[in-house]
Amino acid sequence: MILRQSRVLLLGLLLLCLSTARVSASTGDKLLEFQNCVEICRQENCQNGKSATPIPLLHKLLLWDCTAECDYTCQHIITDRRVAAGEDIVQFHGKWPFYRFLGMQEPFSVFFSLLNFLAHQNGLSKLTENIPATYPLRKYYIMFSYFGMASWVFSMIFHTRDFAATEQMDYFAAGASILYGFYYSPIRIFRMDHGGKRAKSVLRAWTGLCIGMYAAHVTYLKWYAWDYTYNMTANVVIGVLQNSLWTWFSIRNYLKSGRLWTTWPGLVFAWIMLAMSFELLDFPPSWGCLDAHSLWHLGTVGPTMIWYNFLLKDAQDDMAGTRLKA
Repeated sequence: MILRQSRVLLLGLLLLCLSTARVSASTGDKLLEFQNCVEICRQENCQNGKSATPIPLLHKLLLWDCTAECDYTCQHIITDRRVAAGEDIVQFHGKWPFYRFLGMQEPFSVFFSLLNFLAHQNGLSKLTENIPATYPLRKYYIMFSYFGMASWVFSMIFHTRDFAATEQMDYFAAGASILYGFYYSPIRIFRMDHGGKRAKSVLRAWTGLCIGMYAAHVTYLKWYAWDYTYNMTANVVIGVLQNSLWTWFSIRNYLKSGRLWTTWPGLVFAWIMLAMSFELLDFPPSWGCLDAHSLWHLGTVGPTMIWYNFLLKDAQDDMAGTRLKA
């Protein structure tokens, strides 16, 4: 059932993102020399739908056409000229002029996204192998893994090729993953999975509220305004709320038990908040491919691995306590 739900989620995100075009502009786009370079390249190489320079098969599979090749080439021609003249490197289409690898526009972001995906996949294996199916929180943790893996798959797709559809899939999947993390946190912290009819009613209301929040979030971005500032603000607010819950949980449990592993949630979220600072340090990519955004992706791999170890340790401790009480 969980696997089926995750497939529905992936298909739904894909279908949701196919219809909206995106218009973006940066300083580099507005440079007259860049526009002239692209136009000349297109006239000389892209007339009648043919390119004078053959496009490698891998690039074709990743939807690099003649016009896109001209755009990519001119970005680096203009960047090289600006560097030689001692001028600042500028962005084109909202991105730095990266050197692609195997057709990937942002190779380090793709690779670090893959590491995050593998961290979730490894965590899922730990959960399924070591937590029995009878444990009530197991299903929530497994869904957390699927949401995490889905978000990093779409991140890899987006950073491989930046289109309007791939950008939307990345944003919507990331938002779903962040909101799901916020959703299951109070279920564990306040044990909303326990109790009678009243507790079940509270859980249903909480589930409905979170679904409604996500639907409203997507509706606003998709059909009202594709607002980058709003999207970032919404995700940060949800992340801070989740961070606050788990930090309180860590402090309370450590003071109560004195066990060091109970502080791991606080450590994880402090690490993530520190890694997020890279997003505020936007700088031209080193060696043409390693930028602040890719380092932010790298910075989330370690906390993810620690987090799954905590979930496993916490579940085992919870089950041991239940057996002792019985």
